[in-house]
Amino acid sequence: MNDIRIYAFSLICFAAIFILERRYPLRKKIRPLKHLVINGLFTGILLLVAYLLVRPSIEGSFALVEEMSFGLISWLSLPGWAEAILAFCLLDLSFYYWHRVNHKITLLWRFHNIHHVDPELDVSTAFRFHFGEVAFSSGFRFLQIILIGPSLTVFLAYEAIFQIGTFFHHSNIRLPQKFESYLNMLIVTPRMHAIHHSQKKDETNSNFSVVFRIWDTLHRTLRLDTPAAQIRIGVPAYPEKDNKLGSLILLPFRSQRSYWHSESSRNELRDKVL
Repeated sequence: MNDIRIYAFSLICFAAIFILERRYPLRKKIRPLKHLVINGLFTGILLLVAYLLVRPSIEGSFALVEEMSFGLISWLSLPGWAEAILAFCLLDLSFYYWHRVNHKITLLWRFHNIHHVDPELDVSTAFRFHFGEVAFSSGFRFLQIILIGPSLTVFLAYEAIFQIGTFFHHSNIRLPQKFESYLNMLIVTPRMHAIHHSQKKDETNSNFSVVFRIWDTLHRTLRLDTPAAQIRIGVPAYPEKDNKLGSLILLPFRSQRSYWHSESSRNELRDKVL
């Protein structure tokens, strides 16, 4: 697949967001250099594993779709424009479900947790995924494409928007609040996604959408009630001292701690004591 232009455009968008979030930060950064070094190393590992596993999975699934006319889109026989819109929406919806599954299934969460234990949240966090999660996602990508059956053009368009959207909503850009609230009526924004990275379990288990916000609205997983200034980023059981490359790589394979210390869990413990 000739996706060099997508990579180049994504790199330009990443650089632009990187500059903007440093000029107009939403949250004060705690450890900018160490954070960027660790996330940069994870980025290198991610890109290598994606090239070795995810790319062949995508290419294989498209070969199967083309050879066997597989996928929902080919069965519906809709006009071209309707097929494109439906395929785009189904790609985004399926990522919503995949994201929820990564929080719900214990094995998958062990790996996805590496993304959440980052005590900072900025555009570099968009690349901070364990290679194990990337490997699992190669299987998801294969099923996603053969079940939906999008055209290659629609898929590449979604991939570009998906990547830029991921950069944007993980970023630390401080947008005018009123403007962001209007933007958030359609797409996921930094303030919305920051709630998903909260140290409170009930807030983390919300706002799973990637591009369009509507999936959280329809599934009643939308939360917009926490101001940015009140959000503490990360997972309480894995504080700053645990954010080292070696520890993070081995974390999914070690005994897991009790991740959350939410207000509700503290209240439950207090009630039991009383």
